[in-house]
Amino acid sequence: MEHRLLGRSGIKVSPMGIGSWAIGGQFYMDGKIDGYGQTDDETSIKAILTVLDLGINLIDTSDAYGIGHSETVIGKAIEGKRNQVVLATKFGYMGNEAARTLHGYNLDPGYIERACEASMRRLKTDIIDLYQLHVWEIGLSEMESVLDTLERMTEKGKIRTYGWSTDLVNGAKIFSENKNCSAIQHQLNILQDAPEMIQLCEEKNLASINRSPLAMGFLSGKFNQDSFLTPDDVRGAGHSWTEAVFKNGRPAPEVLKKLHAVRDILTSSGRTLVQGSLAWIWARSGVTIPIPGFKTPQQIMENAGAMELGMLTPEQMKEIDQLLNLT
Repeated sequence: MEHRLLGRSGIKVSPMGIGSWAIGGQFYMDGKIDGYGQTDDETSIKAILTVLDLGINLIDTSDAYGIGHSETVIGKAIEGKRNQVVLATKFGYMGNEAARTLHGYNLDPGYIERACEASMRRLKTDIIDLYQLHVWEIGLSEMESVLDTLERMTEKGKIRTYGWSTDLVNGAKIFSENKNCSAIQHQLNILQDAPEMIQLCEEKNLASINRSPLAMGFLSGKFNQDSFLTPDDVRGAGHSWTEAVFKNGRPAPEVLKKLHAVRDILTSSGRTLVQGSLAWIWARSGVTIPIPGFKTPQQIMENAGAMELGMLTPEQMKEIDQLLNLT
């Protein structure tokens, strides 16, 4: 597959990137686990090197993931290879590194600049390619202040372009009016479509960066009605925003039904279920860039294999729509 553009920035990126939430390890938000279990940093670094070897150049992270730990691991992995990477990170949430806990957010201009500098130190870089607001919902006055700060940081050369990680279309519309906004990161997968956000990104020449493209791992196909995730995994910790797919640590019956309906199409042409799920996202729009998470090199290789097989056909997309509307 050909490279895609990171919105109006003109930066060329691979058709998919990687999402680095999981490699941050365990941390807490709202008194609950917000990570994907224990990780091994050496394995994470090997996975990131595999990413670069396979021609994937977009690495997305946040200073919240592991309270900076994800950024630190990435910084070690890409040292000496910075020119091969388009680095995207996020800001806004405050964390206690010793307690591995997030506690509220801060969007004051001075804090944003300090957070950016701290991210650059951990990532071992002197510029962030895509700097994204991580707080999903903020007031209009806060938004104006954040945008002014990001525009100044762009002019200073600390960041190349910026975006927002949110599912709020109206907020994204206001955010995108500023010239150096190039991307909206939002949820998108075959079970959770986002037609209004995709339309906005197409109309405003923004990259649609897709978090949770595999529905928090559900679209790996390894879960069934008997699966159970304990509270030491974000999917079983009781966060309200996971309940559309995982509720009380179990896959929701309705998503199991939907996946069963479309499995044969997604796994056509020798694809794995993961690869078919990514192929659906690429066929959904020319501006989509999925960022599946990972813990191991093997997951990276499976994800990257989807690029060789390409996107689903218009006929397959239509059939999937019809099947999902029936379930």
